[in-house]
Amino acid sequence: MSQQGPILVVSTARRPSFAATLDIGRLFPVVETEWADAVRAVEQVQPAAVLAATSDTDAAGLAQLAARVAARQPYLPLIAVDPQVAHPDNVIPFFQNQIPQPQVSQTQGGSDRLVARLRAALRVRSLHATVMRRLEPATPMALSHIDPARDATVLLIGRGGAYPTLSVALGERTGVVGALSIEAAAKHLNVRDIDGIVLGEGFSPRVIDAFLTVLTEDARFRNLPIVLTGGDLAPAYDLPNLEVVSDDAARVVATALPLIRQHAFEAHLSRTLKAIDADGLIDARTGLLTREAFERDFASAIYQTQQRGGGLSIARFAFDPEHPRAQFDGARIISRLMRQMDFGAAEEDGSVVVVFAETDLKTAHTIARRLSSVMRHTSHGHRDARSEPAVTVATLLPNDSAKSLRSRLQEEAHRAAS
Repeated sequence: MSQQGPILVVSTARRPSFAATLDIGRLFPVVETEWADAVRAVEQVQPAAVLAATSDTDAAGLAQLAARVAARQPYLPLIAVDPQVAHPDNVIPFFQNQIPQPQVSQTQGGSDRLVARLRAALRVRSLHATVMRRLEPATPMALSHIDPARDATVLLIGRGGAYPTLSVALGERTGVVGALSIEAAAKHLNVRDIDGIVLGEGFSPRVIDAFLTVLTEDARFRNLPIVLTGGDLAPAYDLPNLEVVSDDAARVVATALPLIRQHAFEAHLSRTLKAIDADGLIDARTGLLTREAFERDFASAIYQTQQRGGGLSIARFAFDPEHPRAQFDGARIISRLMRQMDFGAAEEDGSVVVVFAETDLKTAHTIARRLSSVMRHTSHGHRDARSEPAVTVATLLPNDSAKSLRSRLQEEAHRAAS
């Protein structure tokens, strides 16, 4: 991975101790500046990342630097080391000496957790630069466009008195899926797009160690933001975005949200790149087809089925219009779990339609039920009826057209609703 520019280190007059880890991690050149010159240095140096020693600065100075950093394109990571003041959502916190260091490995080049977190952020910057280069026509896309309440989902795992408080605090800022057990959490990780994990109380050190070890060993989850509320970690984990904080809900949210937002931005960029590779036929937000591409493929699939024989069915998942995230989350789940031969799209009326190729009505009902069961959000570990879609299914008849099949699906939906 190319660095794309120097690392800007902002501090008081003395060189911060963490700057030495950049040398060990072979991240250079490193340019140092004082807080009074930080904003101007961002413009002059044009860094690839900014690391700020924030233990002795005020909130106004950090906010001013964060605002200037946020305006830069492509994404410019700003990592605040040991922040003692409130920090904006585009400032990634990093707390030293709270987590044992992973064993030195060749992949980390002898660096510590800070360098690992910096490298993870630089990968997002590199991905953003690639998307910007390939987007035609050029379209502005920035971290500020990602709203965690709309675009991100955090997995909250825990039991005990702090769990409801954490659920409410996180739910005010982002989407939340709850799990009362590690087993339930593992199922969510395998079927959902998760942008971060908050691991609360109620688990033994041995269980926590086993869970974190599994995340470390699985490349899909290694860079996930993980916030552990309390507990002493003895082993070391190669998890660059792991933090341990007190179970104070406000502090948990303040620590987790910038990392979650960065991950949601990275996921959006990855989907955008897939959409570019698909010549714009994929909706970058959901991962499903655009409506135009769906209608074209739907008509083609009906024609091919009628020519060759076989079955074709279509399902409609209707979500609660008062719960706007439901369609978005459902579409993401369908995109992730549907068979490669199937295709779908999010509709303007808040529903999602999916075409099941080579599938009869009975099998289509079975598949639709399985997809629907995964969409049930949990709130405090219980099903959330608002997120359960109303499902209707129709199958292709010999004389059907795309229009008549869609019309019959709508009739089934109206009949089910009444």
